[in-house]
Parts: sequence; C-alpha cells; structure tokens
Amino acid sequence: MAGMVNTDAARDRADAGKAPVAGLVLAAGAGSRFGQPKALVLGADGVPWLVRTVGVLRAAGCSPVIVVLGAEGAAAAALLAEAGPTDPTTVVAYAADWAEGLSASLRTGLEAALGVAGDPVAVAVVPVDVPDLDAATVARVLDADAGVTPDSLRQAVFAGRPGHPVLIGRTHWEPLRAQLTGDTGARPYLLAHGVLPVECGDLTTGADVDTLPGVPES
Repeated sequence: MAGMVNTDAARDRADAGKAPVAGLVLAAGAGSRFGQPKALVLGADGVPWLVRTVGVLRAAGCSPVIVVLGAEGAAAAALLAEAGPTDPTTVVAYAADWAEGLSASLRTGLEAALGVAGDPVAVAVVPVDVPDLDAATVARVLDADAGVTPDSLRQAVFAGRPGHPVLIGRTHWEPLRAQLTGDTGARPYLLAHGVLPVECGDLTTGADVDTLPGVPES
C-alpha cells in the first residue's frame, strides 16, 4: 500500500543477527500551531504523514511499529485503515491524557512497547511531523555503534542539530517514563545519560513541520 509497503526488512535484520527494534510514532497531539492534528495531514503526494512514517520505520526493519494517537484518534486510525490492509505488527495505542503534552504521548508509547510481542531491545522514536524522514536515516541510527543493545541511547543529528529518530534501549524505558512531564520529551534524559549523536545531515534535513506553509510561527 502507498506509504506503508510491507517489506522483509525486519526479517532481514533477524537473519543478520541484529537485535529486534520496535518503531514508535508519536502522533497524539492536537497540532494547535499547525491548525489540525498532524496525524491527519496529507503530504504533497497524497499519502498521510502518519501512514508514511509507519512505512519508513517498517522499511528500516522496525517491528512492531507502535502508533500513539490522541486528538482525533478515531479519524487518524481510519486513515491507517483506508491506506490498505494494516500490517498485523502495527500496534495502535491511545494516550488518554494526550492534552498534557508530549510527555503523555511518549509515556503511552513506552508502556505499549513493554507489552508487545518479540521483546524488542529498543525503540526508534519519531514524531509524525518529519515528512522527509527516510529509512536510510533510521537504519543508520540503528546500525551505529556496533548495533543495538538494551543500553543504547542515540539520536540522529543534522549538521549537529538534534532530530529524529531517537533510539532508546529497553534499560532506559522505565527510568525515562518516570521523569516525563508536561510538554517536554526525552531530551533532558538523553543529555543527562550521554546520548550518542549520529550525524545524518547527508541523508535528509530532519526538519519537523510545526506550522502550515506560509504561516509564521508564533
């Protein structure tokens, strides 16, 4: 299906002896500055950002892919369904407290990761609003530093600017969840625990989109 092509990338990772990594798409916010929930936005090619992001993580070998929804969650879930048959390893989680900010979405995603099949040793976290994210960028972060372990903590950077994906090893899930609050994500935890930057600026811009084109940010 467009934007969510089912590849054998996860199987290829396993065949190569690489540790299983889950994908985590944060798409629960209302998108107040953007004017609508970003989980509902269609790209210039007509493919929803949400569908495309799931497909990118899957193409990089992430399995399962967890999608955290909140504002307009039913409509966002319908977009996934309309895109074609949902891969059985796609897990949809709803952040009931999504209005509290980014922390609620990330907490929900990490909690879901603890219960998924396959015992992933880490999650690759991306927000839904990075439309030029590609599988090569995700794969570079996954394959850096001699592979993925439960202690891994990495972040893609673009000409030194922090971006996504963020790779969070299983050892960090519970301590991170305990520290999350308000509209702050994982950044303070990453800095406090020596996150490894992985330069990806030669692959994509890594830019997130906070406002509609032509609308200045407040």
